Amino acid sequence: MIPWEEIDRAKVPGQESELILRKRGGEFSIRTGGTELMNSRIHGSEEALAGLALKRIHPKPVQNILVGGLGMGYTLAETLKLSQPETRVLVAELIPAVISWNRDHIGHLAGMPLDDPRVRVEPSDVAAIINRQKALWDIILLDVDNGPAGLTRKTNNRLYSDTGLKTAFKALTPGGVLAIWSAGDDPAFTRSLARCGFRAEPVSVRATSSGKGSRHTIWVAVKPGSKGKSS
Repeated sequence: MIPWEEIDRAKVPGQESELILRKRGGEFSIRTGGTELMNSRIHGSEEALAGLALKRIHPKPVQNILVGGLGMGYTLAETLKLSQPETRVLVAELIPAVISWNRDHIGHLAGMPLDDPRVRVEPSDVAAIINRQKALWDIILLDVDNGPAGLTRKTNNRLYSDTGLKTAFKALTPGGVLAIWSAGDDPAFTRSLARCGFRAEPVSVRATSSGKGSRHTIWVAVKPGSKGKSS
């Protein structure tokens, strides 16, 4: 068996933990401690995050999309695949090394989405970007940490608190969609989304695009208004 080769490692801001980029043949992995966060062989649910959100808002043209968490670029690539030429996509990635990894080591996996002229990437906390302006984003996609139950950075939990969800609600245009990736379901979080004004549903998806592997959860939460379709 081909051994794993460590490519690089980077500190998680504000934490003692590190992210580690590894390679084995044509396979790449990003880990923290003893936990694998993502693997280049398993990215179906990351693509579903974008697909479910864009399907829900169809057929209204989408102008502005915020992607929270770059990862290996699969969510971004699917977003671009399903978006129009005039759509603008801002990617917020807190860890600068993840951006450089996508440019220098793993960008080819998802087709070099950062090279698309519709994309702007900002090394910033997505929560701060959401808080900047009201009624700006047609779609907000969050693949941050492990979902509502944080794994690498506990401060990510504020995104999924009632305060964070209400801020996201205000940042969306009428009919806009907030979609959230999670490793598992959480009925209490579905209730939190409803309490904060969203029409929300959890969607169970497979980890791989072939329909195999473990199940992950995508919350699709619509801000009432004229753009999105009701559940």
